[in-house]
Amino acid sequence: MRYLSNSDADRAAMLEAMGLGSVDDLFAPIPPELRLRDGLKVPGPLSEAEIFEFFRQASSQSAREYVSLLGAGAYHHYRPVVIDALIQRGEFLTAYTPYQAEISQGGLQAMFEFQTLIAQLTGMDIANSSLYDGSTATTEAVLMAMRLTRREQVAVARTVHPEYRQVIQTYLQHQGIHLREVPYDGTGQVDLQALDDTVNGSTAAVVVQSPNFLGLVERVPSVAEIAHRHGALLIVTVAEPLSLALVKPPSDADIVCGEAQSFGVPVAFGGPYVGFLATREQFVRQMPGRLVGQTTDTEGRRGFVLTLATREQHIRREKATSNICTSQTLMALNATIYLCLLGKKGLRMLAEHNLAKARYAAAQLTAAGGALPFSAPYFNEFVVQVPAEAEELLAALREEKILGGLELGRFYPELRSHLLVCVTEMVSRASLDRMASVYQRHCTRESPAGNVVSLSR
Repeated sequence: MRYLSNSDADRAAMLEAMGLGSVDDLFAPIPPELRLRDGLKVPGPLSEAEIFEFFRQASSQSAREYVSLLGAGAYHHYRPVVIDALIQRGEFLTAYTPYQAEISQGGLQAMFEFQTLIAQLTGMDIANSSLYDGSTATTEAVLMAMRLTRREQVAVARTVHPEYRQVIQTYLQHQGIHLREVPYDGTGQVDLQALDDTVNGSTAAVVVQSPNFLGLVERVPSVAEIAHRHGALLIVTVAEPLSLALVKPPSDADIVCGEAQSFGVPVAFGGPYVGFLATREQFVRQMPGRLVGQTTDTEGRRGFVLTLATREQHIRREKATSNICTSQTLMALNATIYLCLLGKKGLRMLAEHNLAKARYAAAQLTAAGGALPFSAPYFNEFVVQVPAEAEELLAALREEKILGGLELGRFYPELRSHLLVCVTEMVSRASLDRMASVYQRHCTRESPAGNVVSLSR
């Protein structure tokens, strides 16, 4: 009753006002196959004290007890405690949109610093002050490219995050835009010949992810040459932005977008996260979201203002450059504080640490019976093919309190028995050795004669 304050009498009165006899009548227009047939399998009803006890017990069995080698767009990095101490200040935590620049200088400056840091990391001229998340930022980049080129076809690499591709498809499917997927080759990167065959004079944009969903660094200059030769724009999306501290920024692209969750934002059951989008200065008028600019006041003092905010609240809806979400300011502040704490050298050292641990993990797992099917360079995430059943292996790892990776057959049927493994600074060497021993047990077995027989198919 605390949160659902309508009594039975209240509900009956509302149904009567609508001329309905029951709640079932209210939902009758929804096709039966789309309706939940059975009740939700949740406990209750519970009192407030019982609810607290339920979650207390659940938290004692939480993922914090586990070593996580999960990645796939959400990365478990260490968060310095100072981040929460700063973002929970009332000035930041309660602020919404800084429409009144004269009383929002702190918030505007934080957004300006975020833009500057993202532009430096991506090698682009200019960046906006954040977007909803990586998937919607990528979709916004596609819509931006369509406005710039006035073309009606988009080529997306199959190695782009599958859920990013789903969001793009959702936004394009009713706009008459033809979305064409480009396969990957034996290296695990986008197939350049297939891409060249796909892109033509009707292509607005080519979308690749680097490192891609398989953890592999794409050949961005080669992809850019193909896209630009056909007059299309190149969009590079980045789901693990820590890689930008080590890998050459994709400055050959026209738009660089993605997810900044790795920078001080907790995994937190999937959100809230923070998207980013950076581009060349010549495209700024079609950039979605908000742009904070630096200026001076009448007395010559440095100040900040919303320079560009071409969203549906400010101009006619058909002229808006964004209708998804134009700011995740509090999460962007997380990222800004994180990047300023680490600095350029600290960020590179952390990236090198991630790379070294991933290489160690790959060596241990291949020695234990796994195989690396792709030859392209990777950052802190890689694909390993396991001789044993992948789900069986993951279950065995969970018994050891290790979340051993993502089974790729869920998204790529041809990659059954392949795991996507991510190794960040939060995974110890001892945990990787323990994981390798589980691989060893499940990737080989003793024959009756005492010989070791591989389970490889």
